[in-house]
Formats: sequence, structure tokens, C-alpha cells
Amino acid sequence: MTEAATRHTPGTPCWVSLMVHSLTATQDFYGALFGWTFSPGPQQLGPYAQALLDGRVVAGVGELPPDRHLPVAWTTYLATDDAHAAADRIRCCGGTVGVGPLDAGEAGRLVIASDPTGAVFGAWQGRDHAGVETAGEPGTPVWNELLTQETATVAKFYAAVYGFEAEAGVPPGPDRLTLSLEGRPVAAIHGVGHDLPRDRGPHWMTYFEVEDTDVAARRVVELGGHVLSPPQDRPRGRTAGVADPEGAVFSIVRTRPGGADG
Repeated sequence: MTEAATRHTPGTPCWVSLMVHSLTATQDFYGALFGWTFSPGPQQLGPYAQALLDGRVVAGVGELPPDRHLPVAWTTYLATDDAHAAADRIRCCGGTVGVGPLDAGEAGRLVIASDPTGAVFGAWQGRDHAGVETAGEPGTPVWNELLTQETATVAKFYAAVYGFEAEAGVPPGPDRLTLSLEGRPVAAIHGVGHDLPRDRGPHWMTYFEVEDTDVAARRVVELGGHVLSPPQDRPRGRTAGVADPEGAVFSIVRTRPGGADG
């Protein structure tokens, strides 16, 4: 098991979180799929649980108020040293701040925002909780990718807010960029044009490592979820697009060595 750094370089995807209508049912699904256990987390936004893998925190799941009929989706959080400054930069660069900066107890401070295309993401200023505590094992988030119509405009936004260096994607392809910090790939932007789902719009996609993509995809269906794109071999590994029973979309991947960075 690889320990994640206690402090993430600003701009690095450091956390993923999901807000749902049924916290108990969602815990049952992901617990059975990834082997997660759960412990109580900060309650400032309502009931919230931290997902644990072998005792180390890997994700968060919260419950929406009964009267909030919001889309259920995984949110990628990018690390920041100053949530207030991050919110100001997001606004100045054409993004929108929807929530925060908001204290999450001693864990840290958060901002939930959207980029100029409408893709939702978070900014996380860690205190006691720096973010994902382990990486590389099945059940952990291993990659984050922004799916949008075209990369040029939105890449400038993320470069201005976080200082990303954008370069031709790995794997190479039409309108695909890799975002790097200090020479290290940390995320990607993929322009898919008219292939972008109309019911979702631009969005960040979280990839979770699994031991066997085909087995995990079948398990998703057994647990009441759906396979949106069947397992197939890609340069980063064998990948499938899936959704949980409430419709939250994510990807599962069995990465090849060096394959999770683009």
C-alpha cells in the first residue's frame, strides 16, 4: 500500500465526494463493490460518512436533504492552500462559486464551484484531513478527467486558477490534454464534442482502481447499478463506465504500469 502525501500540491486532485439521497443504500453498494467500510465525517452539510479502505480514508459520501432534488454525481476536489483565495481566482477567471468557502470542522475548508463550461468541481483546503490517504490499490481513486466539448477555453481557466501546464494528452488523441504540476501529470481534459451526454453536460470523471474490470462491471449490475460503456482495453488500462443505483457515474479501471496518468 502506498501512503498519499500529507500535503497535496495545490491543484492536485486530492479528494472525491458523493452526495446521494440514501446514505445507507449507497454505503451498501460501494462497500460491496470496493470493500469500503465507513465512519462518521464532518456533518456541516448534513449526514456524511468517510469511506475507508483498510482503515485509510479514500472518499466521502453525504446525504442530501429530502427536499433537495439535485443531480447525484461524484465531485472531484482540487487541493488549495487557501480556500478564500481559490474562490476569488475562480470568480476572476470566469467560474462560479456555488458553495463556500465553508468550514468542515477541523477537517478543513471547502469550496464547490463550476468552471466556465458548467463542470462542477471542488477546492479543498485541508487541516486535519488532507484528502485521500492511500492510492494505487483496488478501491482507490486513481485518476480524474474533465469531459467537455472542447479543451482550449476551459484549459486556460484551469491553468489560470491552478497553474496547470497543459500538453498533448497521453494517450494522444484529438482534443485531449494532460494537466501537469511540477512536471507530474495529475489530471486530463478530453474534448468529446457532440459525444458529450446531453443529460450531463461537461463533468469531471473519477476513475477507481479495481482488480479485474470485467468482474467489477458484472458486480456493479448485481448490486443494482448499470454498465454504461462495457469493459475495453485502453492505453491506461482496461476500463468501463458505470453508474451506481442512484445514477452517479464513475469509471472503473485496471491500470497498466504508468497508465493512470492520462
